[in-house]
Amino acid sequence: MANVNKVLLLGNLTRDPEVRYTPKGTDIAEISLAINRYRKAEDGSKQEEVTFVDVVLWGRTAEIAQQYTSKGNPVFIEGRLNLDQWDDKETGKKRSRLRVVAENLQLLPKSGAAPQNSPKPETRSTTPPKPADDFDNDADDIPF
Repeated sequence: MANVNKVLLLGNLTRDPEVRYTPKGTDIAEISLAINRYRKAEDGSKQEEVTFVDVVLWGRTAEIAQQYTSKGNPVFIEGRLNLDQWDDKETGKKRSRLRVVAENLQLLPKSGAAPQNSPKPETRSTTPPKPADDFDNDADDIPF
């Protein structure tokens, strides 16, 4: 049986990335996303649901998150689900949490803001371009 573990999330950071390092120096960043969902209630009013998702980023992706993101920034995350399990030191009970391990991070512009370094829209002429003077429109000259 085939298995798929793929997560796509688009949301806003709820806090600045928290970065730490492995003994070998690999960056690990932890972020949390707020993902809004709008739906109609039974009475017809619009309701907002917010889901908070914990995400862990590794290596260069973690560095990028630390350098270029902060609380409130929208991001697109592509990753996989991971179940962490441990014994609670205080109570001795087994604990677990489900979080996303990011495999790709895409930085997005804040809503209403124009993307930085975006090309300016082309201005198009309504008149068709003139044919070049050296172009011969003879079908016999086409090599195919």
